[in-house]
Amino acid sequence: MSKIKVLVIDDSALIRSVMREIIGSQPDMEMVGAAPDPVIARDMIRQLNPDVLTLDVEMPKMDGLDFLEKLMHLHPMPVVMVSSLTDRGSEITMRALELGAIDFVTKPKISIQSGMREYTDMISEKIRIAARAKVRLQSRKSAAPAPKPLKSMMISSEKLIIVGASTGGTEAIKDFLVQMPTDAPGILIVQHMPEGFTTSFARRLNSLCRIEVTESQGNERVLPGHAYLAPGNAHMLLQRSGANYMTRLDNSPPVGRHRPSVDVLFRSAAKAAGPNAVGVILTGMGKDGAVGMKEMRDAGAYNFAQDEATCVVYGMPREAVAVGAVNEQGPLNDLPRMVLEYLAKNSTRSLRV
Repeated sequence: MSKIKVLVIDDSALIRSVMREIIGSQPDMEMVGAAPDPVIARDMIRQLNPDVLTLDVEMPKMDGLDFLEKLMHLHPMPVVMVSSLTDRGSEITMRALELGAIDFVTKPKISIQSGMREYTDMISEKIRIAARAKVRLQSRKSAAPAPKPLKSMMISSEKLIIVGASTGGTEAIKDFLVQMPTDAPGILIVQHMPEGFTTSFARRLNSLCRIEVTESQGNERVLPGHAYLAPGNAHMLLQRSGANYMTRLDNSPPVGRHRPSVDVLFRSAAKAAGPNAVGVILTGMGKDGAVGMKEMRDAGAYNFAQDEATCVVYGMPREAVAVGAVNEQGPLNDLPRMVLEYLAKNSTRSLRV
């Protein structure tokens, strides 16, 4: 079996050295080269033909975003961004994912003594995922306009939409939410993402959607026309308070290495909402959400999964299908309509406009 060939692009000699150590410690991958800036990297890509790039966000000579945009037009390939955990870094990373990057890792503050050994598993896993992921081809033509929001439907205000995603999920969630009308049911979302980045992600979604999208603060009443994104350092749960649905944040240990966990959200929806919930599982690596979605279905919820053809990584949806948790699968651009039509057929009261 051939090894995954990785090219590292980073202006920090220390980071390049540590990445060489991390990648070299993995039996299934090799670091075929390292470039201090994108200008040098261009020639190395042609010479070395890597399977995956790791790309620093902020570099001299050419910004990481400018390079990524050119790369995805001329030589599309899997890219994992290496980002600093700052407001500017997280905003740039969101833009990188929009341009076609598969995933990102945060750049920790390191010393020569400590290195990045504690990050080895995470970085290696993201490189493996990127090597198998579907790269979204970018066109030099103007971007296609966002789908028009769907028309309002007669949907009970008791109904909720519960969404989980991972790798490739930032764009999938955006594509799902931009079609939602202003009186869509309340939506709860878990996307695997570190603390700090979810704030930028929620802000970006809110600027693009007709519904209001916020990073959950906990103890919010779940309202129609609103979507609540789990913060990157806490589980988000749904609970009942009298006649109302409420969010709750929980700092208990990671579940399946994830906090927030899709399984935690889905299980809470099964208990609190039962048949009033609709589950949606989108692109992502691993199996987070499969067991929780099965509990939702057993409690009377109706569940949808993104199909393999439109997933960046068909991992989480596949696992959910395998355990019998999914009622219907569909392409990403059809899922909003499928979900709302199901809810309209199974509702008794209209949302307030």
